[in-house]
Amino acid sequence: MSHSKLFFITGVSSGFGRALAEEALKAGHRVAGTLRNQQAKEEFDAIAPGRSFGHIHDVTDFAGISALADTIESETGPVDILVNNAGYGHEGIMEESPLSEALHQFDVNVFGAVAVIKAFLPYFRARRRGHILNITSMGGFITMPGISYYCGSKFALQGISETLTKELKPFNIAVTAIQPGSFRTDWAGRSMVRSPRSIPDYDDTFGPIRDTREKRSGHQPGDPLKAAAAILSLIDSPAPPASLLLGSDAVTYVREKLLQMNADIDAWETLSRSTDG
Repeated sequence: MSHSKLFFITGVSSGFGRALAEEALKAGHRVAGTLRNQQAKEEFDAIAPGRSFGHIHDVTDFAGISALADTIESETGPVDILVNNAGYGHEGIMEESPLSEALHQFDVNVFGAVAVIKAFLPYFRARRRGHILNITSMGGFITMPGISYYCGSKFALQGISETLTKELKPFNIAVTAIQPGSFRTDWAGRSMVRSPRSIPDYDDTFGPIRDTREKRSGHQPGDPLKAAAAILSLIDSPAPPASLLLGSDAVTYVREKLLQMNADIDAWETLSRSTDG
C-alpha cells in the first residue's frame, strides 16, 4: 500500500462512496467527503477523527464547489485522489418521464462531476500529479429498458472521462472511469427516482422489468466493500486504466455488446465506407 493520501469523495453517506471512504480510512488514508446534512457530517467526522472530514455540499451547487475545493486544499491539504461518486438512478420509460427529470439527472450525474473536476484541476495541474476516479456504470456502455436518462448521463460522464484521460496525461494526471455492474447499494432502492406509469402500451414489456428491478434491490451479486478494495488497488498502479469494469455481470454484458457491435460493423461495412468522397 502506498503512503497516506488525501481523498476527496462526493457522496460519502452511503453506497460506493461510503464503502470507499471507510476502506481508505482503514488503509491509513485521509478522506474529505461531501454529505447532505449536519447529522451525516458529524457521523462521518467521527469515523476517524482527524482523518475523516465531512463537508455539507450538494453537487448541483455548481457555484459553491470552487470555494469548497479552495477550503480543502488550504485547510486539509493537497488532494491526491478525486472521486466523483455522487449520483442517483432515474427509472422510467422515456415517453412517460418528464423532461425535468432528465435535466436533474444530468445536473447531478454529469454537470456536478464536471464542476468538481474543474474546481480541483488547477491544483492537480500545478502539482503535475493526481488521479481522478469517476464512478460511471456498465450503463455507460450498455443499455437496459427503463433507464434511458440514467444511461444517457453515464454515457456522457464516460465520454468526458475518456477525453480527460487524453487531455491530462501530459500533466501526469490519471483519469479512470469506474464502471460497476449490479451491486448491493441503494441504487435500485430508496435512492432511485421512479416516474409514474401512465401509458398502458408499455405494461407488458416494462411492467415485469420494474417489478424485477425492485425485487432484486439488496440482492445484487456485487459487494460494495470488494468494489472499494478493487478501486483502492488502482491508486498504486503506475499505469491505471482509462476504464475499469467491476462485477462479473458488467464484464459479461459489455463483452456481449462488443460482439454485437463488431457483427454490425461487419454487416454494414460496405455501406459505412460508401460515404467517403
